[in-house]
Amino acid sequence: MTDQKVIICKDIQSELNALLASTSYDKLFVLTDTHTTQYCYPLLKDVEAIANAPLIEVQAGDTHKSLEQVSHIWMRLSNEGASRNSLLVNIGGGMITDMGGFAAATFKRGMQVINIPTTLMASVDAAVGGKTGINFNGLKNEIGSFHAPLCVLIDSHFLRTLDTENLLSGYAEMIKHALIHSTETYKSVLSFDWNTLDYAHLGALADASVLIKEEIVAADPYEKGIRKALNLGHTIGHAFESLSFQLNQPLLHGHAIALGLISELYLSHRLCGFPLEHLSQMVHYIKSYYPAFFFDCKSYDTLYELMSHDKKNEAGVINFTLLSNIGEIQINQTASKELILESLDFYRESLGI
Repeated sequence: MTDQKVIICKDIQSELNALLASTSYDKLFVLTDTHTTQYCYPLLKDVEAIANAPLIEVQAGDTHKSLEQVSHIWMRLSNEGASRNSLLVNIGGGMITDMGGFAAATFKRGMQVINIPTTLMASVDAAVGGKTGINFNGLKNEIGSFHAPLCVLIDSHFLRTLDTENLLSGYAEMIKHALIHSTETYKSVLSFDWNTLDYAHLGALADASVLIKEEIVAADPYEKGIRKALNLGHTIGHAFESLSFQLNQPLLHGHAIALGLISELYLSHRLCGFPLEHLSQMVHYIKSYYPAFFFDCKSYDTLYELMSHDKKNEAGVINFTLLSNIGEIQINQTASKELILESLDFYRESLGI
Protein backbone atom coordinates (compact mmCIF):
# COMPACT_ATOMS: atom_id res chain seq x y z
CA MET A 1 0.00 0.00 0.00
CA THR A 2 1.51 3.31 -1.09
CA ASP A 3 1.68 6.34 1.17
CA GLN A 4 -1.34 8.58 1.05
CA LYS A 5 -1.34 12.35 1.08
CA VAL A 6 -3.72 14.17 3.40
CA ILE A 7 -4.46 17.85 2.76
CA ILE A 8 -6.18 19.97 5.41
CA CYS A 9 -7.87 22.45 3.09
CA LYS A 10 -8.37 26.16 3.46
CA ASP A 11 -9.95 26.47 0.00
CA ILE A 12 -10.98 23.04 -1.20
CA GLN A 13 -11.96 24.16 -4.69
CA SER A 14 -8.55 25.63 -5.52
CA GLU A 15 -6.70 22.77 -3.83
CA LEU A 16 -8.76 20.16 -5.67
CA ASN A 17 -8.18 22.01 -8.96
CA ALA A 18 -4.43 22.00 -8.33
CA LEU A 19 -4.43 18.32 -7.36
CA LEU A 20 -6.37 17.24 -10.45
CA ALA A 21 -4.13 19.36 -12.68
CA SER A 22 -1.05 17.59 -11.32
CA THR A 23 -2.55 14.08 -11.51
CA SER A 24 -2.36 11.83 -14.56
CA TYR A 25 -5.60 10.04 -15.48
CA ASP A 26 -7.60 9.27 -18.61
CA LYS A 27 -11.14 9.67 -17.26
CA LEU A 28 -12.57 11.14 -14.07
CA PHE A 29 -15.63 9.77 -12.25
CA VAL A 30 -17.41 11.12 -9.15
CA LEU A 31 -19.17 8.95 -6.57
CA THR A 32 -21.77 10.41 -4.18
CA ASP A 33 -24.80 9.22 -2.26
CA THR A 34 -28.28 10.69 -2.27
CA HIS A 35 -27.42 12.96 0.68
CA THR A 36 -24.07 14.26 -0.51
CA THR A 37 -25.40 14.87 -4.02
CA GLN A 38 -27.81 17.35 -2.47
CA TYR A 39 -25.74 18.94 0.28
CA CYS A 40 -22.02 18.56 -0.56
CA TYR A 41 -21.54 18.05 -4.30
CA PRO A 42 -22.80 21.62 -5.00
CA LEU A 43 -19.89 23.00 -2.95
CA LEU A 44 -17.53 21.60 -5.60
CA LYS A 45 -19.54 22.54 -8.69
CA ASP A 46 -17.09 25.28 -9.69
CA VAL A 47 -14.30 22.71 -10.15
CA GLU A 48 -14.61 22.19 -13.90
CA ALA A 49 -13.29 18.62 -13.97
CA ILE A 50 -15.80 17.61 -11.27
CA ALA A 51 -18.72 19.38 -12.97
CA ASN A 52 -17.96 17.62 -16.26
CA ALA A 53 -17.36 14.15 -14.83
CA PRO A 54 -19.96 11.35 -14.88
CA LEU A 55 -21.74 11.29 -11.53
CA ILE A 56 -22.39 7.89 -9.97
CA GLU A 57 -24.98 8.12 -7.20
CA VAL A 58 -25.88 5.41 -4.67
CA GLN A 59 -28.40 5.25 -1.85
CA ALA A 60 -27.27 6.86 1.41
CA GLY A 61 -26.89 4.91 4.65
CA ASP A 62 -24.70 2.09 5.91
CA THR A 63 -27.43 -0.47 5.23
CA HIS A 64 -26.71 0.20 1.52
CA LYS A 65 -22.96 -0.52 1.80
CA SER A 66 -23.57 -3.72 -0.10
CA LEU A 67 -22.40 -5.91 -2.95
CA GLU A 68 -25.44 -4.80 -4.97
CA GLN A 69 -24.40 -1.15 -4.78
CA VAL A 70 -20.77 -2.02 -5.61
CA SER A 71 -22.05 -3.89 -8.66
CA HIS A 72 -23.90 -0.73 -9.69
CA ILE A 73 -20.67 1.27 -9.41
CA TRP A 74 -18.70 -1.34 -11.40
CA MET A 75 -21.41 -1.36 -14.08
CA ARG A 76 -21.29 2.43 -14.49
CA LEU A 77 -17.50 2.43 -14.65
CA SER A 78 -17.47 -0.39 -17.19
CA ASN A 79 -20.22 1.04 -19.40
CA GLU A 80 -18.62 4.50 -19.45
CA GLY A 81 -15.15 3.33 -20.42
CA ALA A 82 -13.20 3.50 -17.18
CA SER A 83 -9.74 1.96 -17.18
CA ARG A 84 -7.12 1.23 -14.54
CA ASN A 85 -5.73 4.67 -15.41
CA SER A 86 -9.01 6.36 -14.50
CA LEU A 87 -9.66 8.29 -11.30
CA LEU A 88 -12.62 7.97 -8.94
CA VAL A 89 -13.38 10.91 -6.62
CA ASN A 90 -15.39 9.79 -3.60
CA ILE A 91 -17.45 12.64 -2.11
CA GLY A 92 -19.24 11.55 1.04
CA GLY A 93 -19.11 9.95 4.44
CA GLY A 94 -17.51 6.72 5.56
CA MET A 95 -19.95 4.58 3.61
CA ILE A 96 -18.90 6.27 0.35
CA THR A 97 -15.15 6.22 1.03
CA ASP A 98 -15.30 2.58 2.18
CA MET A 99 -17.43 1.36 -0.70
CA GLY A 100 -15.95 3.63 -3.38
CA GLY A 101 -12.48 2.61 -2.32
CA PHE A 102 -13.40 -1.06 -2.55
CA ALA A 103 -15.04 -0.62 -5.96
CA ALA A 104 -11.91 1.15 -7.23
CA ALA A 105 -9.54 -1.39 -5.67
CA THR A 106 -11.26 -4.25 -7.50
CA PHE A 107 -12.20 -2.63 -10.83
CA LYS A 108 -9.64 -3.80 -13.41
CA ARG A 109 -7.45 -4.74 -10.39
CA GLY A 110 -7.21 -1.21 -9.16
CA MET A 111 -7.82 2.39 -10.19
CA GLN A 112 -6.82 5.60 -8.44
CA VAL A 113 -9.00 7.22 -5.78
CA ILE A 114 -9.28 10.64 -4.20
CA ASN A 115 -11.36 10.85 -1.03
CA ILE A 116 -13.23 14.01 -0.07
CA PRO A 117 -14.82 13.17 3.28
CA THR A 118 -17.95 15.19 4.06
CA THR A 119 -18.69 13.87 7.56
CA LEU A 120 -16.68 14.08 10.74
CA MET A 121 -16.59 10.27 10.84
CA ALA A 122 -15.07 10.01 7.37
CA SER A 123 -12.63 12.87 7.99
CA VAL A 124 -11.08 11.44 11.15
CA ASP A 125 -11.44 7.74 10.37
CA ALA A 126 -12.94 6.09 7.31
CA ALA A 127 -11.39 8.20 4.52
CA VAL A 128 -7.87 7.99 5.98
CA GLY A 129 -5.76 4.85 6.18
CA GLY A 130 -6.59 2.87 3.05
CA LYS A 131 -9.07 0.40 4.51
CA THR A 132 -12.01 -0.23 2.19
CA GLY A 133 -14.96 -2.56 2.46
CA ILE A 134 -18.61 -3.46 2.31
CA ASN A 135 -20.99 -5.23 4.68
CA PHE A 136 -21.81 -8.85 3.87
CA ASN A 137 -23.77 -11.70 5.44
CA GLY A 138 -24.97 -9.41 8.22
CA LEU A 139 -21.39 -8.54 9.24
CA LYS A 140 -19.72 -5.13 9.23
CA ASN A 141 -17.02 -4.62 6.56
CA GLU A 142 -16.77 -8.38 6.02
CA ILE A 143 -15.45 -7.98 2.45
CA GLY A 144 -12.74 -5.45 1.65
CA SER A 145 -9.15 -4.63 0.83
CA PHE A 146 -6.35 -2.23 1.59
CA HIS A 147 -6.28 0.43 -1.14
CA ALA A 148 -4.69 3.73 -0.23
CA PRO A 149 -6.24 6.82 -1.79
CA LEU A 150 -4.01 9.02 -3.90
CA CYS A 151 -5.03 11.89 -1.64
CA VAL A 152 -7.54 12.81 1.06
CA LEU A 153 -8.81 16.40 1.06
CA ILE A 154 -10.34 17.44 4.38
CA ASP A 155 -12.35 20.65 4.67
CA SER A 156 -14.13 21.51 7.91
CA HIS A 157 -16.74 23.54 6.00
CA PHE A 158 -18.55 20.27 5.26
CA LEU A 159 -19.18 19.85 9.00
CA ARG A 160 -21.81 22.57 8.77
CA THR A 161 -23.94 20.25 6.61
CA LEU A 162 -24.25 17.75 9.49
CA ASP A 163 -26.71 17.44 12.36
CA THR A 164 -25.45 16.94 15.91
CA GLU A 165 -26.20 13.21 15.82
CA ASN A 166 -23.79 12.71 12.91
CA LEU A 167 -21.18 15.03 14.41
CA LEU A 168 -21.26 12.95 17.59
CA SER A 169 -20.86 9.80 15.51
CA GLY A 170 -17.54 11.05 14.17
CA TYR A 171 -16.59 12.41 17.58
CA ALA A 172 -16.64 8.86 18.99
CA GLU A 173 -13.62 8.03 16.82
CA MET A 174 -11.92 11.20 18.07
CA ILE A 175 -12.53 10.05 21.66
CA LYS A 176 -10.94 6.71 20.74
CA HIS A 177 -7.92 8.46 19.19
CA ALA A 178 -7.58 10.58 22.34
CA LEU A 179 -7.74 7.52 24.60
CA ILE A 180 -4.94 5.76 22.74
CA HIS A 181 -2.82 8.92 22.39
CA SER A 182 -2.32 10.96 25.55
CA THR A 183 -3.93 12.47 28.65
CA GLU A 184 -3.52 15.95 27.14
CA THR A 185 -5.43 14.99 23.97
CA TYR A 186 -8.04 13.15 26.02
CA LYS A 187 -8.72 16.23 28.17
CA SER A 188 -8.97 18.53 25.14
CA VAL A 189 -11.46 16.25 23.38
CA LEU A 190 -13.67 15.76 26.44
CA SER A 191 -13.74 19.51 27.16
CA PHE A 192 -15.38 20.44 23.83
CA ASP A 193 -18.57 22.41 24.49
CA TRP A 194 -21.44 20.84 22.55
CA ASN A 195 -23.80 23.59 23.67
CA THR A 196 -22.02 26.32 21.68
CA LEU A 197 -20.77 24.14 18.76
CA ASP A 198 -17.74 26.18 17.71
CA TYR A 199 -17.04 24.75 14.23
CA ALA A 200 -13.54 26.25 14.05
CA HIS A 201 -12.60 24.60 17.34
CA LEU A 202 -14.20 21.31 16.24
CA GLY A 203 -12.27 21.46 12.98
CA ALA A 204 -8.99 22.02 14.81
CA LEU A 205 -9.66 19.06 17.11
CA ALA A 206 -10.53 16.94 14.06
CA ASP A 207 -7.30 17.95 12.29
CA ALA A 208 -5.29 16.86 15.34
CA SER A 209 -7.21 13.58 15.45
CA VAL A 210 -6.42 12.86 11.79
CA LEU A 211 -2.71 13.31 12.52
CA ILE A 212 -2.91 10.68 15.29
CA LYS A 213 -4.38 8.15 12.88
CA GLU A 214 -1.95 9.11 10.10
CA GLU A 215 1.03 8.51 12.38
CA ILE A 216 -0.23 5.06 13.39
CA VAL A 217 -1.11 4.02 9.82
CA ALA A 218 2.29 5.16 8.53
CA ALA A 219 3.99 2.96 11.14
CA ASP A 220 1.83 -0.10 10.37
CA PRO A 221 -0.16 0.19 7.12
CA TYR A 222 -1.39 -3.42 7.07
CA GLU A 223 -2.43 -3.76 10.74
CA LYS A 224 0.24 -6.26 11.80
CA GLY A 225 1.01 -4.45 15.05
CA ILE A 226 0.37 -0.97 16.45
CA ARG A 227 -2.41 -0.15 13.96
CA LYS A 228 -4.51 -2.58 15.98
CA ALA A 229 -4.69 0.25 18.55
CA LEU A 230 -7.32 1.83 16.29
CA ASN A 231 -9.63 -1.12 17.03
CA LEU A 232 -10.34 0.03 20.60
CA GLY A 233 -14.11 -0.13 21.12
CA HIS A 234 -14.68 -1.83 17.78
CA THR A 235 -14.92 -5.55 18.59
CA ILE A 236 -17.99 -5.07 20.79
CA GLY A 237 -19.05 -1.88 18.99
CA HIS A 238 -19.29 -3.67 15.64
CA ALA A 239 -21.33 -6.43 17.30
CA PHE A 240 -23.75 -3.79 18.63
CA GLU A 241 -23.92 -2.25 15.16
CA SER A 242 -24.61 -5.58 13.43
CA LEU A 243 -27.28 -6.52 15.99
CA SER A 244 -28.92 -3.12 15.56
CA PHE A 245 -29.32 -3.86 11.83
CA GLN A 246 -30.76 -7.30 12.58
CA LEU A 247 -33.31 -5.69 14.91
CA ASN A 248 -34.10 -2.99 12.34
CA GLN A 249 -32.94 -0.33 14.85
CA PRO A 250 -29.77 0.78 12.99
CA LEU A 251 -27.12 2.57 15.01
CA LEU A 252 -24.79 5.11 13.45
CA HIS A 253 -21.30 3.62 13.36
CA GLY A 254 -19.80 6.09 15.82
CA HIS A 255 -22.68 5.67 18.26
CA ALA A 256 -22.05 1.92 18.25
CA ILE A 257 -18.33 2.47 18.86
CA ALA A 258 -19.02 4.88 21.74
CA LEU A 259 -21.22 2.25 23.37
CA GLY A 260 -18.63 -0.44 22.62
CA LEU A 261 -16.07 1.65 24.49
CA ILE A 262 -18.08 1.22 27.70
CA SER A 263 -17.74 -2.56 27.57
CA GLU A 264 -14.17 -2.61 26.28
CA LEU A 265 -12.91 -0.10 28.85
CA TYR A 266 -14.55 -2.33 31.46
CA LEU A 267 -12.51 -5.23 30.07
CA SER A 268 -9.48 -2.92 30.17
CA HIS A 269 -10.15 -2.27 33.85
CA ARG A 270 -10.59 -5.95 34.67
CA LEU A 271 -7.71 -7.30 32.58
CA CYS A 272 -5.19 -4.46 32.30
CA GLY A 273 -5.81 -2.27 35.34
CA PHE A 274 -7.33 0.67 33.45
CA PRO A 275 -8.15 3.21 36.21
CA LEU A 276 -11.70 3.11 37.53
CA GLU A 277 -11.86 6.92 37.60
CA HIS A 278 -11.29 7.10 33.83
CA LEU A 279 -13.80 4.30 33.22
CA SER A 280 -16.42 6.15 35.27
CA GLN A 281 -15.67 9.42 33.48
CA MET A 282 -16.08 7.81 30.04
CA VAL A 283 -19.33 6.10 31.05
CA HIS A 284 -20.71 9.44 32.27
CA TYR A 285 -19.64 11.23 29.07
CA ILE A 286 -21.08 8.60 26.74
CA LYS A 287 -24.35 8.45 28.70
CA SER A 288 -24.59 12.25 28.40
CA TYR A 289 -24.28 12.43 24.61
CA TYR A 290 -25.07 9.04 23.05
CA PRO A 291 -28.44 7.27 23.11
CA ALA A 292 -28.50 3.79 24.60
CA PHE A 293 -28.88 0.71 22.43
CA PHE A 294 -31.45 -1.53 24.11
CA PHE A 295 -31.05 -5.29 24.32
CA ASP A 296 -31.48 -7.89 27.05
CA CYS A 297 -29.58 -11.01 28.10
CA LYS A 298 -31.41 -13.02 25.42
CA SER A 299 -29.20 -11.23 22.86
CA TYR A 300 -25.91 -12.11 24.57
CA ASP A 301 -25.25 -15.27 22.57
CA THR A 302 -26.00 -13.42 19.32
CA LEU A 303 -23.60 -10.63 20.28
CA TYR A 304 -20.92 -13.14 21.25
CA GLU A 305 -21.37 -14.94 17.92
CA LEU A 306 -21.04 -11.63 16.06
CA MET A 307 -17.81 -10.89 17.95
CA SER A 308 -16.50 -14.34 17.03
CA HIS A 309 -16.77 -13.37 13.33
CA ASP A 310 -14.77 -10.16 13.76
CA LYS A 311 -12.01 -9.73 11.16
CA LYS A 312 -9.44 -8.97 13.86
CA ASN A 313 -9.70 -12.42 15.45
CA GLU A 314 -6.87 -14.91 15.17
CA ALA A 315 -7.10 -18.70 15.46
CA GLY A 316 -10.76 -18.44 16.44
CA VAL A 317 -10.02 -16.34 19.52
CA ILE A 318 -11.83 -13.02 19.99
CA ASN A 319 -9.18 -10.32 19.89
CA PHE A 320 -9.40 -6.99 21.72
CA THR A 321 -7.34 -3.82 21.88
CA LEU A 322 -7.43 -2.65 25.49
CA LEU A 323 -5.76 0.03 27.62
CA SER A 324 -3.85 -0.11 30.89
CA ASN A 325 -4.16 3.69 31.08
CA ILE A 326 -4.78 6.58 28.72
CA GLY A 327 -2.14 6.31 26.01
CA GLU A 328 -0.98 2.89 27.24
CA ILE A 329 -2.14 0.44 24.58
CA GLN A 330 -2.41 -3.32 25.02
CA ILE A 331 -3.03 -5.06 21.67
CA ASN A 332 -3.89 -8.73 21.11
CA GLN A 333 -5.80 -9.13 24.37
CA THR A 334 -8.23 -11.99 24.95
CA ALA A 335 -11.02 -12.51 27.46
CA SER A 336 -13.12 -15.46 28.56
CA LYS A 337 -16.69 -15.70 27.34
CA GLU A 338 -17.79 -15.21 30.95
CA LEU A 339 -15.90 -11.91 31.23
CA ILE A 340 -17.12 -10.69 27.83
CA LEU A 341 -20.73 -11.30 28.87
CA GLU A 342 -19.94 -9.59 32.18
CA SER A 343 -18.87 -6.53 30.17
CA LEU A 344 -22.30 -6.57 28.51
CA ASP A 345 -23.86 -6.67 31.98
CA PHE A 346 -21.72 -3.64 32.90
CA TYR A 347 -22.92 -1.82 29.78
CA ARG A 348 -26.59 -2.45 30.57
CA GLU A 349 -26.20 -1.55 34.25
CA SER A 350 -24.27 1.64 33.37
CA LEU A 351 -26.99 2.80 30.98
CA GLY A 352 -29.86 1.63 33.17
CA ILE A 353 -31.33 -0.87 30.71
